[in-house]
Amino acid sequence: MEEFLKEFIGNYGLAGLFLWSFLSATVLPLASEAAVVIAIQFGISKTDTVIWASAGNCLACVFNYYLGAYFRVKMQKKLEESRFGRKSLEWMQKYGLWSLLASWLPFIGDPLTIVAGIARVNFLWFVVIVFTLRIVRYIVVAGIM
Repeated sequence: MEEFLKEFIGNYGLAGLFLWSFLSATVLPLASEAAVVIAIQFGISKTDTVIWASAGNCLACVFNYYLGAYFRVKMQKKLEESRFGRKSLEWMQKYGLWSLLASWLPFIGDPLTIVAGIARVNFLWFVVIVFTLRIVRYIVVAGIM
């Protein structure tokens, strides 16, 4: 997968980073942090890397939120059937809006953004919490590089 990601970022640059970051914020098992590291290794500036990765990832979180809101009844049943989905629902029920503080975590974070839509979490608070955490994550990764 690493070789594919290197080739993908090498061929498509910032657009590839945006797309990879978008897809990795869905329920697909992709690592956007790896794409950030590879983009920086290819010589893309840290600032551009953080901006484009954040834009793709945050846009996907908005997509997840509205996907959950739109398919509320059907999605809730699906989430209840999966282990990570059940965990996400439990977190949202137990902690409410504060559960979004875990939205940057692998495996559970992306389903939480869908669950936030299902639970109809206030969208403004959703954006503030989720975007901040995701952007800070990329700033930290880029800073380590």
